Amino acid sequence: MNKNIGMDWEDFEKELFKRPGFKEAQEETRLEYEIARALIKARIEKGLTQADIAKRMNTKQSVISRVENAKTVPSLSFLKRLAQALDASLQVQFKPQ
Repeated sequence: MNKNIGMDWEDFEKELFKRPGFKEAQEETRLEYEIARALIKARIEKGLTQADIAKRMNTKQSVISRVENAKTVPSLSFLKRLAQALDASLQVQFKPQ
């Protein structure tokens, strides 16, 4: 039986962070997750599909899917093309930890 059934998200997340190496793994993939989240949010707000974005960028839908699934860290040139396809500006920030 799965002991996580019936847990709310906060309790489940606390359990995840107790696992050895989870915090480090989460931190290592934070950038991929943030890029994926920003792309999905912008795409949905514009009412576009992955295929729409891919067509505008002259690439394949599977490339957009990999970015949205945090399977890759896109290059700066890709992010610039993505911003153009979304009719958006690309912003980079350095924040204190």
